[in-house]
Amino acid sequence: MENDLERELIIRDYLARQRTTLANDRTLLSFIRTALYFLVSGTALFEVKELDHVRDLGYLAFGLSLVFLLIGIANYFRVRKKLKKGNYLNM
Repeated sequence: MENDLERELIIRDYLARQRTTLANDRTLLSFIRTALYFLVSGTALFEVKELDHVRDLGYLAFGLSLVFLLIGIANYFRVRKKLKKGNYLNM
């Protein structure tokens, strides 16, 4: 089915589909980058020994890191599935 869809597309539509696929990849990488920033900041907050309440922010940063990673992966596969089906109207 995907090959039939590829044959029906004119070059402008084919290139637009490639740009959308690459944008989906970039979005996943930005979610991973954000998750890594929160992971590093959570690790840095754990190293502060003098302030106990800062340790709670470290846990929050670790939790947000995991949330961002899961949201990014779920979004990537959702958009990828819609691209394979050719469903562009409600992305």
